[in-house]
Amino acid sequence: MTQQDLNQLKQRGISVTQLEEQLNYFKTGFPFLNIQKAAEIGDGILCPTQEEQATFLNKWDDYLQQGKNVLKFVPASGAASRMFKNLFEFLDGTENCPTSDFEKKFFDNIKSFAFYDDLNAICKKNENKSIEELIDNQQYKKIIDNLLNSKGLNYGNLPKGLLKFHTYLDGNRTPIEEHLVEGALYAKSGENVNLHFTVSNDHQTLFADKVIAEQEKYAQKFGVKYTVSFSIQKPSTDTVAADENNEPFRNSDGSMLFRPGGHGALIANLNDLSADVIFIKNIDNVVPDKFKTNTVTYKKLIAGILVAAQEKTFAYLKELENESISDEKIEEISIFCEQTLMNKQNGRKATKSEQIEYLKEKLNRPIRVCGMVKNEGEPGGGPYLIVNNDGSVSPQILESSQINTKDERSMQIMQTATHFNPVDLVCATKNYKGESFNLLDYVDKQTGFISLKSKSGKELKALELPGLWNGAMSNWNTIFVEVPVSTFNPVKTVNDLLRKEHQ
Repeated sequence: MTQQDLNQLKQRGISVTQLEEQLNYFKTGFPFLNIQKAAEIGDGILCPTQEEQATFLNKWDDYLQQGKNVLKFVPASGAASRMFKNLFEFLDGTENCPTSDFEKKFFDNIKSFAFYDDLNAICKKNENKSIEELIDNQQYKKIIDNLLNSKGLNYGNLPKGLLKFHTYLDGNRTPIEEHLVEGALYAKSGENVNLHFTVSNDHQTLFADKVIAEQEKYAQKFGVKYTVSFSIQKPSTDTVAADENNEPFRNSDGSMLFRPGGHGALIANLNDLSADVIFIKNIDNVVPDKFKTNTVTYKKLIAGILVAAQEKTFAYLKELENESISDEKIEEISIFCEQTLMNKQNGRKATKSEQIEYLKEKLNRPIRVCGMVKNEGEPGGGPYLIVNNDGSVSPQILESSQINTKDERSMQIMQTATHFNPVDLVCATKNYKGESFNLLDYVDKQTGFISLKSKSGKELKALELPGLWNGAMSNWNTIFVEVPVSTFNPVKTVNDLLRKEHQ
């Protein structure tokens, strides 16, 4: 370790021990998880009946009347550059006219994009021609240049949250505005709507300016008061890159290369927030108002399931403090733990006191309810039942990188999985005494992963922290609930905005 290294660590808030721990992961790798089975309806995934749904929806409505602190947490730091990968390739390519199906679809439907009017105006200003005129003159690249680069709308360098996604008569909306609307529709406690966006340091001012410009319009529309806050990913959650010898990868000036640790780093941001219930949903998974009914209904449903489970968990934890608790009550709590929370015990403990301590440890944890969508070929992790180190079984959301693809049984389980994770969570992060859990205590550090990257022509190994809804929440109590695919409408490419769900 040089003095420069030590100064770097101090500046980022990373200890030498943490650095050594990270470098050791490059040497040892991460163990694959021991999968018992994929979760499915009736065994790991709830599918409430109409009657049960009504009960849970009422439960959530009643909860909102109690003046609880409800928060909507939106990871929003992702840049939109990947949305426009195909268009960047066209701009940099040798062809002057669209040749691929993607390019043709984009230009054939260009008037259907919510940003069309803005793009047309900037083309007139910069090129003295409308989009139609540029197309007639086969000057397609000038249109893309004005869309993506700083001379125009700069969409290739902005975060997704600030791009115009949806068309309305009273003004087209960005994802950040759609989240303001969603908050008012299912996360309003009294007249208060609280939202928190995690953003990149470069874009925080742009986000704040957008909120200031738009929130009053939606506050009046829905009769609410918004409190919107922001945070950035902490430098202390960055991870060191390694070279082929598993030593720190060095920049040309000799400094160590650090990279963002992935969305799992956001567990530290979440840990800084205090709320009774927290919704988590990605920035780009939004739809126009005419398609919001299912989204709102199922957000309320999973929130109702959460508060019902929390209510029972808290009551049982209080009963476990009673020294004269009956064997029958302990058995009732054990069944709740296994059947509702899907924490399946590896045999009962030898003594009554050991069983009580086991149940206390399993119940006194953060709780999350996760919507799961039927697998229709969309990429993403999925819900599984995992064997833990103590032999117990619990629900976990896995990414493919956590599954041993060389193990025939694991691959068979993965290929027959019926559901995937749309990142649709609602969380309770306080204990039965009203104190906030330290969420960092519930991370499984053995669930990160390593990927190969390159910098300046040199290969490097990158370390990703346990994912926010994967290993970062590994030791939470988890309930999976089936939600319809209509609630999952991510925008991975610009042409996804042409889907009927975004029109």
